Amino acid sequence: MDQRFETFTVLINKISRSIKKIKNQEMAEYDLRSVHVSCLYYLYSLGSMTATDLCEKCEEDKATISRAIDHLERNGFVCRRSGEQRRYKSPLSLTEKGRVVGRQIEGKVDAVLQKLSVSLSEHERIGLYRSLSIISESLEQCANDSL
Repeated sequence: MDQRFETFTVLINKISRSIKKIKNQEMAEYDLRSVHVSCLYYLYSLGSMTATDLCEKCEEDKATISRAIDHLERNGFVCRRSGEQRRYKSPLSLTEKGRVVGRQIEGKVDAVLQKLSVSLSEHERIGLYRSLSIISESLEQCANDSL
């Protein structure tokens, strides 16, 4: 029997769980979870963004990002520019505390990517990302076709 489905889904789930575990372990001292880490990473690396922008970058739904932003605001990691009438359209920026943690996150991301690059050649890494992109696009199309 063909085991491709089981192998594929198990490996993808293991990768996803490992990424979340790394994010959660590394940021536990700040009471940050995986989605918070993603928000801080993108705000640090790309600069000011709206909640809508973060939804797209983090591949999370509006409710998840809204809760994450509320947590990050309450704990002094991000601030909103005042004057915007619609909260979701209001640009978010990192506070000094957020920039410090963002720098740490970027360093940890670089360290993990460096560890991964030891196991794969540049050619293999490019092929892997290309394959993952093709798989992602194909699965998204399948999901949309079944609606």
